Amino acid sequence: MRYDLVIFDNDGVLVDSEPISNTLLAGYLTELGHPTTYEDSVRDYMGSAMHRIHELVEERSGQRLPAGFDETFHARVFAAFQAELEAVPGAGEVLKQLAEAGVPYCVASSGSHERIRVGHRKTGLDAWFPDELVFSAEDVGRGKPAPDLFLHAASRMGVAPERCVVVEDSRLGVQAAVAAGMDVYGFTAMTPEEKLAGAKGFFGAMDELPAIFGL
Repeated sequence: MRYDLVIFDNDGVLVDSEPISNTLLAGYLTELGHPTTYEDSVRDYMGSAMHRIHELVEERSGQRLPAGFDETFHARVFAAFQAELEAVPGAGEVLKQLAEAGVPYCVASSGSHERIRVGHRKTGLDAWFPDELVFSAEDVGRGKPAPDLFLHAASRMGVAPERCVVVEDSRLGVQAAVAAGMDVYGFTAMTPEEKLAGAKGFFGAMDELPAIFGL
């Protein structure tokens, strides 16, 4: 099917950031007295906005994370990105094919605008994403699994939700896309199919996407 808009998640879909950020998140939470393994972090927080981390920790422990938590965590993540972040293999080629075919696309991420930009500059994907194609949970207040971010992106891009397709790799992201009334395809590089329930289909490598998009 040809869609009028392709909406990409960022972390884990365009940039290979999930192993880096979840390792650091697990370590930082553990350091603060909230024992968390890498597997815990992926299960509970992958695909979510920062407010969800605060909410779950307080719900489970009755304690609030320190006021400077976000700033410290992001500083650690950005330093690690500069040292080791790479684009997901094949992501740039898919964006090139979409652009050449005249298929509109954008990115809608639970991460902050700064996080998106840092990752894109490091990997060279910034060439494909001018500011008007970048949307963050910061823009809407509620991150995934709420549909707000995807609906905001579609509205700003002038496309009806039912004509959009979302590319996601997290359970929360798939839930958000389904709630927005959009088709969604699950990227299984890190997350098995059974944890992406609700997706219209699945793919394990970026070179499978052009056929899905009818290119």
